[in-house]
Amino acid sequence: MKLLLIASSPMEFRLCGAEWHSARRLIIGATVDWARFAQLGGHDLLLVANGAGARRAASAVDAACEVFHPDAVISTGFCGALDPALAVADVVVATSVVAADGRYDALPVSSVSPHRAGLVCSIDHVAQTAEEKRLLRAGGAMVVEMEAAGVAARAQARGLPFYCIRVVTDLAGETMANDFNAALRADGHFDTMVVLRGALRRPLARLPELCRLRQRSVRAARVLGVFFANCRY
Repeated sequence: MKLLLIASSPMEFRLCGAEWHSARRLIIGATVDWARFAQLGGHDLLLVANGAGARRAASAVDAACEVFHPDAVISTGFCGALDPALAVADVVVATSVVAADGRYDALPVSSVSPHRAGLVCSIDHVAQTAEEKRLLRAGGAMVVEMEAAGVAARAQARGLPFYCIRVVTDLAGETMANDFNAALRADGHFDTMVVLRGALRRPLARLPELCRLRQRSVRAARVLGVFFANCRY
């Protein structure tokens, strides 16, 4: 099976047991930042990271499909918990994705690795406050992220099966001290200097949060990688 995996950052791809075809950057289009071929569990994978947001993710699907012709498309990577019961590094498999432009069905997977299944909310910015997460949770969503709707829309347009598999890096009751939305550029990347300058204005709160988020992201990516190694579609 040929699987196209779309994330926002290469850091989200730490696939346990994957065989990498090439250590060099694979150029699949002027609009795509990063891509690699891999094999995992008997499947051929194209891994693409193209920045945050639905538009960047949708562009990645279109460019990748021109060269890879996948059997299915998977939106993956980090997410924020809306369900207070979720912990850091918990894996959530979407039953559907809800966004401002509608609702998209997502297919189930099976895995011996622990995971939850539920509604994923896809928005155009980072959900930074506990209050916003509470409001999003009221709509029934389990987690929130930024790319799945873009991936789902393009998969639907191309008649391709769609999956969404996410891993938690921030909790429902947490409000972020750093303003990541202020640092999000039009190209889907977070401006490191903007983040650091903002952190230095309130170093006692913001610098430890950056370190904590980095540690959580490394842990979550490893857990997600193990999940994919045990995943059946």
